[in-house]
Amino acid sequence: MPVEPPRTLRLRLDRDALAHNWRMLDRLSGSASAGAAVKADGYGLGAAKVVPVLRDAGTRNFFVAHWCEVPAVLPHVPAGQIAVLHGPLTAQDAVYARETGVKPVINSLHQARLWLDAGGGLCDLMVDTGMNRLGLPMDQLGDPLIASLDIDVLLSHLASADEESPLNETQLARFTAVCGQVTARRRSLANSAGITLGARYGFDLTRPGLALYGGIPCPALDGAIRQVGYPQAAILQTRTIQPGDTVGYNAIFTAEREMHVGVASLGYADGFLRCWGKGGLEHEGRRLPLLGKISMDMVVFDLTAAPELKEGDWADVPYSLPESAAFTGLSQYELLTVLGRRFARI
Repeated sequence: MPVEPPRTLRLRLDRDALAHNWRMLDRLSGSASAGAAVKADGYGLGAAKVVPVLRDAGTRNFFVAHWCEVPAVLPHVPAGQIAVLHGPLTAQDAVYARETGVKPVINSLHQARLWLDAGGGLCDLMVDTGMNRLGLPMDQLGDPLIASLDIDVLLSHLASADEESPLNETQLARFTAVCGQVTARRRSLANSAGITLGARYGFDLTRPGLALYGGIPCPALDGAIRQVGYPQAAILQTRTIQPGDTVGYNAIFTAEREMHVGVASLGYADGFLRCWGKGGLEHEGRRLPLLGKISMDMVVFDLTAAPELKEGDWADVPYSLPESAAFTGLSQYELLTVLGRRFARI
């Protein structure tokens, strides 16, 4: 087989920062242990890359959303440490869980029946305490199907942990009541922001996601979380344009002077959406403003501040998640998960 040439997009993973973020969140979890949400391909950074780092840092509980996300995680940790949040939609899902040994998260009586019909075994149970998303309604907790489950982790999910909301206390009270009705080995309520709400929200297991990967969901984590992902794009070409020359689609930029410009291998197909249009790339701390519209696969940028750059060199994409979210209007979650498959995760 021919060897694939090097890619012109790369996403550098700071392993030390990722491990630091998990250890810090684990400490903040108090007597609870911190797990890790690694769904959406490890929040866009590459599940096969982040899971070994988290495992070596001490993580023992991993959460994905889809069954198709299991194969990327399974080679790196024991199957029993993986839980699939969406649960079994079909009998085939339940059989797959049984054959691999991963845990389904049961969200409904239908899913409970599918799991028991497949032979059952250890599972998790999600109960809805106020988000009205997935999760067993509280008024169905007394159903005999639920009593028949062998539940490892009893879960619920906070809807407003990233803000001061009375719903947080309401959900805590409801979940505490649920814990008194359902037999389970462990209990879990808090996500990244929920960890900062205090020990009452910790229970036995917390489930950080965004904060692991450099996101800051609430002010309490500001300054404690390190950036993890650093995108870079290769320079495909440099050129000199003259006064009056226009750049890109619809010619929205016109040069007022002679300019040295570069073309980078980066576009909206890679998750660098047009909301970045008034921003820029960087090189060794120097800002390189974008010129014209962002294309599907390319951007044009001003090389005035870094005239030495040439074809084959790399430009940095500023990607501090809180700052980038404020600039683009995208959420920190979106900024991570829109990063495309053409990035080499390194």
